[in-house]
Amino acid sequence: MIDNQAKASKKLSKKEARKIVYEKLANALAEYRAGLKEKKFTSNLKKASKLFAADIAKAVAKQRQKIQKPAKIKAVKNSSLVHQENTSGAVV
Repeated sequence: MIDNQAKASKKLSKKEARKIVYEKLANALAEYRAGLKEKKFTSNLKKASKLFAADIAKAVAKQRQKIQKPAKIKAVKNSSLVHQENTSGAVV
C-alpha cells in the first residue's frame, strides 16, 4: 500500500513510462512475435515505446501543473460598476 502511494505521488519519468509502454505493447502484440525475428521485434518495440513514452511523460507533467496551480481570480474594478449605475439613473 505504501508503494502505491509513493508511485502516485512520484513524478512519472520517461524511463518508467517507456518500460510500462514496452510491457503493454509486448503483451498486446505477442501473437505477431512468431512471424518476426526476435531481435527485430524487440528493437521495433523499443523504438515505439520510446516515442510514446516521451509524449506520455509530457502530458502527465502538463496535467500535474494544471492540478497544482489554482486559477487566478481577477479583481473587478468597482469604478466600472459605479459608472454603469450612474448612467442608468441619468437616462430617466
